[in-house]
Amino acid sequence: MNKKIILPVLIIIVSAIVFFLIPENSSMPSSENLYQYGFTFYDVEHIKESLSEQNIFMSTPSPITDHTIENYCAIRADILSTITYCTTTAIQGQNGKSLGNISMGGSPDNPIMAIAAIDSSPSFDSKSNEVEIVFETMVETLVCECWNEKQPGGFESVNDWLDAAKIKYAESSQDIPLKSTITGLGDETLILEVTLKNDSYLWTLIILK
Repeated sequence: MNKKIILPVLIIIVSAIVFFLIPENSSMPSSENLYQYGFTFYDVEHIKESLSEQNIFMSTPSPITDHTIENYCAIRADILSTITYCTTTAIQGQNGKSLGNISMGGSPDNPIMAIAAIDSSPSFDSKSNEVEIVFETMVETLVCECWNEKQPGGFESVNDWLDAAKIKYAESSQDIPLKSTITGLGDETLILEVTLKNDSYLWTLIILK
């Protein structure tokens, strides 16, 4: 059984560091409003295809509609109240070991957020390659393939953003989560978090419509 990473309900975190600003599957929802704007639940398939080409594999999305939604698709109390439908997938590396989860949440016909969470233990940068691949794929699939052109926050690439986070986090006490927010790629907001919990380092990318 794949180990699932349970995301805590992220209320407002007073961060030690904020830099450079703020399948097709029968379980998937269908609606004429699905493509209203931004990314959709079906984009999970595109993420899955892209990751498989780089030897990272995803399970079939599992729908969640009960009280456990907050374990996968909750990021703030105000957003949790608007999430009535959530899907989550497990992601694995080439060796078959669990890396974490990718989840989307919103209403059955329109996701308003996506989360990728990767356990990088034993050290906060021990899964650097996997984190870069997953997060870059998420951004390119759900937001745009325009990072190099727009260079939000002064970062030339997603990897540069992650490298800056590694440096800042290494210089910190690491007992307070690192949080960095990026805007300017489109209508979406990107939030990067690095958290130490129970001797496990969790890298999280949140994409909000």
